[in-house]
Amino acid sequence: MAEVRVRFGDYLRVVALSQRRVSYNHLAPKPVYGTDGNVVPYRPAPLELRGIDVHRILAPYVSVRFMAQVKSVVPLALYLVAFQIFILRQGLTDRWEITLGLLAVIVGLMIFMEGLKLGLMPFGEVIGHGLPKKSPLAVVLFTTFLLGIGVTLAEPAIGALQAVGSIVDVNRAPYLWALLNQWTGTLVLCVGMGVGAAAVLGTLRFLNGWSLKPLIYLSLIPALSLTVYSMFDDGARTTLGLAWDSGAVTTGPITVPLVLALGIGIAAAGGKGNSSLSGFGIVTLASIFPIIAVMILSLYLTSTVSPNDIITAAATAASNAPAVSAWYEKTPVAEIILAVRAIVPLTIFLFLVLKFIVRERVQEPGIVLYGLTLTLLGMMVFNVGLSYGLAKLGGQSGSLVPAAFMSVEAVQTSPLYVYGLGVAIALVFAWLLGFGATLAEPALNALGLTVENLTNGAFKKSTLMYAVSTGVACGISLGIFKIMFDIPLAYFLVPGYALAAALTVVSTEEYVNIAWDSAGVTTGPVTVPLVLAMGLGFGNAMNAVDGFGILSMASIGPILSVLITGLAVRARISRLERASEEPDSAVAVPAV
Repeated sequence: MAEVRVRFGDYLRVVALSQRRVSYNHLAPKPVYGTDGNVVPYRPAPLELRGIDVHRILAPYVSVRFMAQVKSVVPLALYLVAFQIFILRQGLTDRWEITLGLLAVIVGLMIFMEGLKLGLMPFGEVIGHGLPKKSPLAVVLFTTFLLGIGVTLAEPAIGALQAVGSIVDVNRAPYLWALLNQWTGTLVLCVGMGVGAAAVLGTLRFLNGWSLKPLIYLSLIPALSLTVYSMFDDGARTTLGLAWDSGAVTTGPITVPLVLALGIGIAAAGGKGNSSLSGFGIVTLASIFPIIAVMILSLYLTSTVSPNDIITAAATAASNAPAVSAWYEKTPVAEIILAVRAIVPLTIFLFLVLKFIVRERVQEPGIVLYGLTLTLLGMMVFNVGLSYGLAKLGGQSGSLVPAAFMSVEAVQTSPLYVYGLGVAIALVFAWLLGFGATLAEPALNALGLTVENLTNGAFKKSTLMYAVSTGVACGISLGIFKIMFDIPLAYFLVPGYALAAALTVVSTEEYVNIAWDSAGVTTGPVTVPLVLAMGLGFGNAMNAVDGFGILSMASIGPILSVLITGLAVRARISRLERASEEPDSAVAVPAV
């Protein structure tokens, strides 16, 4: 009998379907004949819904999605408020503004995620399946590259990265200030090009069935080399935290699903990956490549522009700035414009690719249009909530935490505790924040279910979730420790990634894929703005040069923890297999 090979992705799609054939005759009303003997066309009565009927239909639909975002946002907000009131003994300022902002974040994310599922995701799936069938490889890769740039511009967390430029002191970190103010557009474009390059390499990996390990090594070599080189450059040193944090910002709710949908669709159409986990790995590359791109940009900036020129330009810009900002630069109009600039160009690009390159029609155009409208509306509401809620709460809490161990102007009785206890309180605060924020990420829960199913229960969902959460918590604590004692970020990153590379060598391909992608799912639209604002507030209170670097530490932490956990799981499985192969001990057989 001839052997038949079936792709695992195709097998999953088939077995996931559960169909039951029902005759149309059982559903349609019996025909009615007129006096002339012909069938009278059936015209159903117009559907009439009362208000209570609408409520009964929509309530379950909305409540499930609303509560999913509540579970992500509310516990973190309550934790920060409780810590601020009971440990730091400080009241919450602008409480109503923050509360309404957090509500806007919840509602905005709910609408945005639903729109993403109904609107943008179908585009990615159709393009991914149809593009390699109707276009040469060069067109496929170029389209993938442009898509990587487009999804980066549409990421909600990119707005959080752009919003911190005004906090940086141009006199202490001129090149960091320039990247976040004068070169903001170029910075975001470089991040997008990094994601685009990662998407191209990930697509080639899907098509050719390449192992992820060599790609990780080839990506880490330039990333760590540029990091070491930047350490010894006085200007570029201050931009290292921003560069490594950019990698965490990119892997959000738009980039990950859209790029994965495109890549896996291409792999299903013509790939060679046979592993059940071959779809993993592209998120890893989308985290590392933007880091390299931003470091190259910062080195170019330091070699072409002097610090004095930047400081002079900043002073000139401040003196020429209008006393009153234009209406379109004020909140909430600025956030609405930012959402339109992010979503509309991406949608137009996807539509043009579908229409002229893939040459397929949009399936269910009404539903897709509804989803795109929800995506745009959700991002508008989320951006407003980000400005009023998450960023303000994170910045306020972060600026007060140093009062536990040092004198802070905003807290009259600071330091609140003896130095050693205060430092311990600050580190425990960061650890609990990272642990709780990660457990609340919906993407981690989904990843845990996927990994448990694909490993046949060997790597349990709970094991993965706790390993990732512990890694993120330790990473954020180390990031705070770095700001406290003004330790260069490279002292943590270079040994950390060197250890991760060593663990990758001795780990199996499946666990490598899981571990390196787990860093991407932890940096969601709630965690990134909150941790970023908290770190910057903490850094400002301690008069640090910058508060970047915490997100990058939160990325390396779960990679290490999951790789170590994977080795432990594999060792346990090996012990069980050896035990099952040993001859059974003699068993007494009872007499008949």
